[in-house]
Amino acid sequence: MPGGSQDEGTHVFGQLVHFGAMAAASLNRAQRTAQAETHSAMRPPGMPSSIPAALLAAFLALPLLGLLIRAGGNSNLAGSLTKPIVIEALKLSLIATAAVLVITLALGSPLALLLARRRGPMIGALDTLVDLPIVLPPAVAGLALLLTLGRRGVLGGPLQALGLELPFTTAAVVLAGIFVAAPFYIRAARSGFLAVPREIEDAAKVEGASGWQLFRHVTVPLAAPSLLGGAVLCWARALGEFGATIMFAGSFPGRTQTMPLAIYAALESDTDAAIGLSVLLLGLSFLMLLLFRRWLRGTADARL
Repeated sequence: MPGGSQDEGTHVFGQLVHFGAMAAASLNRAQRTAQAETHSAMRPPGMPSSIPAALLAAFLALPLLGLLIRAGGNSNLAGSLTKPIVIEALKLSLIATAAVLVITLALGSPLALLLARRRGPMIGALDTLVDLPIVLPPAVAGLALLLTLGRRGVLGGPLQALGLELPFTTAAVVLAGIFVAAPFYIRAARSGFLAVPREIEDAAKVEGASGWQLFRHVTVPLAAPSLLGGAVLCWARALGEFGATIMFAGSFPGRTQTMPLAIYAALESDTDAAIGLSVLLLGLSFLMLLLFRRWLRGTADARL
C-alpha cells in the first residue's frame, strides 16, 4: 500500500505537469494567433494620429531627460550619493518595500483568487473596496490610517493595551505602503487567475490534485506573467509613496523618511542630495521594468 500511494502521488504530480504544459501550449497558440491578427490589422499611422502621439511621448520623456541632464552636469552628484540622508533613505525604502511586497503576495494572492473564482453581491462589494485605494488621494489614505490606528484612533486603545504603537514608526511606513500599493497587485493577479482555463483546473481536480497542488502547479505557473507584473507595480507604487506615509508615519530620518520624503526634505537645504535620490529612484524603477520585460520575452521564447 505505501508503494501504491507513492506511485499514485507521482502519477498525480505528472498529470499536473502535463496539464500545465498543455495549458501553456494552448495559451501560446492563442497569443500567436492574436499577434498575427493584430499585425494584419495594423496600418501605418497617419498624420492626425502621429502628432498627438508624439506630443504625449515628448511630454513624458522631457522631464526625465531634464532630470538626467541636470544630474549629468552636477559635479557633486557622486559625493551626494554617499551622504547619510541618501544612504538612510535608500536602506529604509528597500527594507520597507520588500516587506510590503512579501505581505502583499502572501495576503493578496488568496484575495485575488477569491475575486476571480467567486460571484455575488458581497464579492462585488469586496472588488470595489479593493479598487478604492487606487483612486483615493494618498493624503486621505494616510489620515484614515492615522484616525484608525493612531493613539486616539478607533483602534488606538486596544493597540496600546497590547503594547503596540504604530504611527510614526517604520511599521507605519509598511502599513501605508500596503494600503496604497496592494490593490495594484490584486488587480493584476485577479486578471491572471481569470485567464487560466477552467477546464485545465477541472481536469487536474479529476486526477486527484488537492487545492494546494492545483494552485501551486497549475494556476500560479499559468498566471505567472500577470502575477509578476502586479508585483512589479506594487513594489514601484510602494517605493514612490509619499502622501499616506508622511501623514501616518511622518518624516524622521533613519526611521520613517523614505526616498520620496528625503527628496522633499532635501529640496530645502541640499539640492544635490535631492537630485541624487531622484536619479536613484529613476534608476531602480527603470531596472525593475527592464528585468521584468526581459523575463517576459524569455518566457515567450521558451514557449515557442
